[in-house]
Amino acid sequence: MRRFHLAVLAAVTLSAGLTAVPAHAAPESPSGPVSSPVNCTATACHFDVPPGTYDVQVLLGGETASSTSIGGETRRALLPETAVAAGERAARSFTVNVRTPEGEPTGPDGTPGLDLVLGGTAPALADIRVTPARHARQIFLVGDSTVCDQPGDPYYGWGQQLPQYLRKGLSVANYADSGESTVTYLSDTRLWATVQPQIRRGDLVLVQLAHNDKTTDEATYRANLEALVDGVRAQGGRPVLVTPIVRRWFNADGTLNNGTALLVNGLGVDHPAVIRSVAADRDVPLIDLTTKTKTLVESLGVEASKALYLYNEKRDNTHTSVRGATAYAELVRDELVAQHLVPEGKVRVG
Repeated sequence: MRRFHLAVLAAVTLSAGLTAVPAHAAPESPSGPVSSPVNCTATACHFDVPPGTYDVQVLLGGETASSTSIGGETRRALLPETAVAAGERAARSFTVNVRTPEGEPTGPDGTPGLDLVLGGTAPALADIRVTPARHARQIFLVGDSTVCDQPGDPYYGWGQQLPQYLRKGLSVANYADSGESTVTYLSDTRLWATVQPQIRRGDLVLVQLAHNDKTTDEATYRANLEALVDGVRAQGGRPVLVTPIVRRWFNADGTLNNGTALLVNGLGVDHPAVIRSVAADRDVPLIDLTTKTKTLVESLGVEASKALYLYNEKRDNTHTSVRGATAYAELVRDELVAQHLVPEGKVRVG
């Protein structure tokens, strides 16, 4: 049985000064304090706030040894599991993006406000406070089902797991959407036309679109990537091109050296190669997730690599399990630090 110790329920508050929405918020903020701002149960908290970007400060721990993780909104991982000794307290903080729809941009609206879920083997929350993030930097994600905030188990996108590795002042705005190609992402008003106006100077925009460009010719694919790059830069943001995660499709020799695994479409368009070329031509940072996931999958081998994907559950060699999404999010995190795209102090490692 999981234990929960709420040491100071009365201290679970929302700042009474919530009168202004941060720059990335959509609607106007209320003119005064938010009414009925929070309700915490043994496993969850709800904050009645408008869309925007918020800093969350928590105090973890209780009278007995505890181990607490925090998720929120559409199954996002926001804080990794943190162990605290009996009688001790540990302060942690993170920044979270609240939006409508709260998960996939073409999905349901979700529930209003900010919803947080307490997990871990022995969760213990002593205090929590949510306030508007005044100077937060966003990492926007433009991608497909392998990146998005997946609404239902057992599916997970790597973008869904990435937030837990970011510290206060840096948040993920995941606008990846299932089934999207470069063509559809640019044409659907709920996608690029919604993302681009929100980009502010200094924001990162990670673009991973390839899995669904099955009938996109090379010239169109290249032009679409360049349009996304130009659109980010026009807003003062910094584009980062990301090659797609591999499909788990082994050759007889235990390698993934085939078009299915490495995302070469039916027209012979080598998506990762085009992405690398555009990145080089336009001087855009590149996260070569194809190469990195290929290395990881091949190192695990045919059997062990099944756990990264949904092979055991769905015979699915494209979409990732929580284990796979987490492993791939860690690869992205490591590249963000290694390429100095985010300050090392803003990232949780280990």
